Amino acid sequence: MEKKTAGPRKEFKKGKGTPKPGAEPVRLNKYIANSGVCSRREADELIKQGYISVNGKKVTDMGIKVLPSDKVEYRGRLLTPGKKVYILLNKPKGYVTTVRDPHAESTVLDLVKEATAERIYPVGRLDKATTGVLLLTNDGDLAGKLTHPSYGAGKVYHVFLDREVTRNDMETIVSGVELEEGKVGADAVSYADTEDRTQVGIEIHSGQNRVVRRIFEKLGYKVRKLDRVSFAGLTKKNLQRGHWRHLTPKEVSMLKRGIRK
Repeated sequence: MEKKTAGPRKEFKKGKGTPKPGAEPVRLNKYIANSGVCSRREADELIKQGYISVNGKKVTDMGIKVLPSDKVEYRGRLLTPGKKVYILLNKPKGYVTTVRDPHAESTVLDLVKEATAERIYPVGRLDKATTGVLLLTNDGDLAGKLTHPSYGAGKVYHVFLDREVTRNDMETIVSGVELEEGKVGADAVSYADTEDRTQVGIEIHSGQNRVVRRIFEKLGYKVRKLDRVSFAGLTKKNLQRGHWRHLTPKEVSMLKRGIRK
């Protein structure tokens, strides 16, 4: 009788496996996100571009699942998922929110380097000149949820313009302004100071890049200062510019429940 030979051992595979109790396989993009490198969507791009290896082998299949015992590396650096950390920062002017910009003099990570030993990254972006509320975390699931259009994470900005904003333009901002990617409208807009109509407050759910600045620029205004006062219900109350704090368990729970703010 012919003896059967064993097939090649699969070090990782797509789909279900037979892990030991307490060692459930997870999708590779989730593993990467939970290691504090980036969000799950950004992790898909890293996988696609060939920057990720599992057990010494480069992978480009975004459906791969891995076990806690697998060796996952990003450009040769070993990744290890850690405990979930949620940091709220009141971002000052002059700091960029990207974590991989070799030309940036100062990033928001410089401001929170004493907050945790875990690798965290910003949820969404604020441009260098914009100040205010910014969330940083290593929770890839939550980060992806907050930046996805279906979640509807509301953002409120205090905008300082070079001249008074007309009521007609405020109505246009709510009904929608035609930008490169299509028509974008705010949920609400009002004067932030009854005595100074060059200041307005705007609430918007769109997560497109520099969308508030581009809306006002399209209408002929110059944004002198832009401050985000609220993000997904989180505010900078009692948080001085350049300072940070950990979210409370109640705040984390609110974000995970997907409350639309």
